[in-house]
Amino acid sequence: MGPDFSKEGRNGYFDCGATSFPKPPEVAREMARYLNEVGGPYGRSFYQRALEVSGVVEETRSLLADLLGAKSPERVVFTHNATHAVNIVLKGLSLQGKEVWISPLEHNAVARPLRRLKQDGQIKVRFLPAAADGRVEPERLVFSQHTGLIVVNHQSNVNGVIQPIREIKERAGRIPVLVDAAQSLGHQPIDAGAWGIDFVAFTGHKGLLGPTGTGGLYLGGRHLQPLIEGGTGSRSESSAMPGFLPDKFEAGTPNITGIFGLKAALMHRPVPVHTREDFLHIIQAVRQLPGLNVQAADREDHQGELFSITSGTMDCSTLGMRLYDEYGIETRLGLHCAPLAHHHLGTFPTGTVRISPSVYHCPEDFALLLAALTAISGKG
Repeated sequence: MGPDFSKEGRNGYFDCGATSFPKPPEVAREMARYLNEVGGPYGRSFYQRALEVSGVVEETRSLLADLLGAKSPERVVFTHNATHAVNIVLKGLSLQGKEVWISPLEHNAVARPLRRLKQDGQIKVRFLPAAADGRVEPERLVFSQHTGLIVVNHQSNVNGVIQPIREIKERAGRIPVLVDAAQSLGHQPIDAGAWGIDFVAFTGHKGLLGPTGTGGLYLGGRHLQPLIEGGTGSRSESSAMPGFLPDKFEAGTPNITGIFGLKAALMHRPVPVHTREDFLHIIQAVRQLPGLNVQAADREDHQGELFSITSGTMDCSTLGMRLYDEYGIETRLGLHCAPLAHHHLGTFPTGTVRISPSVYHCPEDFALLLAALTAISGKG
């Protein structure tokens, strides 16, 4: 007999690397409260509902600044997502004739805008030296006077490898470093101020457990040109964008509904119902199953809370669909918008099946996942 998935309340959603689910219940409540009860704009008026909205937005900014180790809240600007934030940096920093160094595990949020800049003859792209699992090796880093930027995915969205951000910045010195924290913020600590990090791009809907359409960029002090220009509610007498933060990078009305939800997520973070040992145990157990290969960090202390698997007897689409059709387990299949990572890991072009749990997964959920994988690997 196969595993029993009839237990009420089991959590078969293992695709939190794409977007977290479930969210804290306060997220939906606050979003609905804004839409149904509060309304009003941000930073445009002085009446009570407008002041309440502006207060929520600035409180959320402060919460994010604390989480990022930002020197001051105005250094955190709101964006639609991490991709938007990455593009602000790559297209706003003066990189003409420069080299941009990236890790081998970068997401297309980084790879695609860099490709455009390279095609336009503005930059050259170089890869940071890394181990077989894609983790950058800081002791091997040597940069030239032509290096204009270093971009590092803090936690891989393919195998969960955590990069040594602080050590990379120490080796980089005055060279600016952009950290893509889309997968890590909410899971891994970041102290941008203490580490001297120049830019951190992040999203609100993954590890922070907030709604989609929210995100931000931490600015450590480097000069950038704004990606989008328009109304800000400030310096309206001028046709030029304000030169001060955060207005310089926040043209147009922000996602107020989403920010209400993001604040609720930050204020009501759930206590995890599994331990790190529970998560590491599932990786170890899957490694023992016949016919399955695990893509994860080479060392457990370098491992974030997601990993990928492939099968020696079926492609990842078949494996993922069997997990869903036969056992109701939802995963992410394919290349995960990160072909560079799959090239480095040797899983291109077929990709992998990604397992990405959340704080809501309990040991019993992991046991059911393992039972399903055991049954499938045994059937071949």
